[in-house]
Amino acid sequence: MLIGESIALAVALSWTATALFAEVASKHLGSLPFNVLRMTFSLSLLVLTLWATMGVPWPRYADGATWRWLLISGVVGYVIGDYCLMQGYIIIGSRFGQLLMTLSAPTAAITGRLLLGESMRPLAIVGMVVTLTGIAISILGKGDHQGVGLRLPPKGILYGSLAGICQGVGLVLSKVGLQHYDEALLASGISDHAIPDGALLPLPLFLSIPFAATMIRASIGLLGFFAMLMIINKDGLQRLRDGIKDRKAMWCVLGSTVFGPFIGVSLSLLATQYTSTGIAQTLFALTPVLIIAPAAWLFHQKVRPREVLGAVISVVGAALFFV
Repeated sequence: MLIGESIALAVALSWTATALFAEVASKHLGSLPFNVLRMTFSLSLLVLTLWATMGVPWPRYADGATWRWLLISGVVGYVIGDYCLMQGYIIIGSRFGQLLMTLSAPTAAITGRLLLGESMRPLAIVGMVVTLTGIAISILGKGDHQGVGLRLPPKGILYGSLAGICQGVGLVLSKVGLQHYDEALLASGISDHAIPDGALLPLPLFLSIPFAATMIRASIGLLGFFAMLMIINKDGLQRLRDGIKDRKAMWCVLGSTVFGPFIGVSLSLLATQYTSTGIAQTLFALTPVLIIAPAAWLFHQKVRPREVLGAVISVVGAALFFV
């Protein structure tokens, strides 16, 4: 059974939903207030989950090395990556933001090669070219003088590209952290199939550890976003209070939390335990194609054939990276 691949496909669907929720909420609240509220909701859900599955409301059995790698992953993937992603949503929308997230596949493959020694075949170079070609088809068009020009604001493209790169790097750093988590369990003589004492739900550790890893990442994410909000915005606390009063935005924050940091990210870490980082990241990259129809329907967007073609080519390129 292709367990890891099935989980990775579920992640793509989950991220499609969270991207749609996040676009609405980030445009209502702003990138930083949205991320602070989302991380707060996420940590609350994760605390309850770990209490039920591990018997304690924190990442049980995690050692120093596990915390260190997962905190670094959280800074790269959450604080930097998600900030750039939400800024991109505000400027160019979730559909193009997710298109640029296909850059995470080659980034994950290269980082996996450097940090984990994962294999990368020569065809990966072709995959990178195809992915970039697909992105170019979608975002390039006729310029002011009938030459080739950008159809999207450069700032939005920059934010989206950085988000994709950070997600790829962050995923590999998370996998390193999970490997240290497994080593910590082994050193303690605990099987990853064991059921922790005091757990309300009798689930084996290998199912709850990804949620524990996500909690570590989300903890630094919340601290990082809150610090940025206070530094960048003098009225940061007031913006949070105003955001909480916006019922539509808060429902979207909750939706993006459930499908993003809670389900999506946790399942993405679980997927990497059952398949290679590259294959998992390739399936995650289906989101730009899956999001086209709902985004066009919800936001009344006109979808050009070349944009659909570009998204499909980008995903094919990401897949070629790991054939």
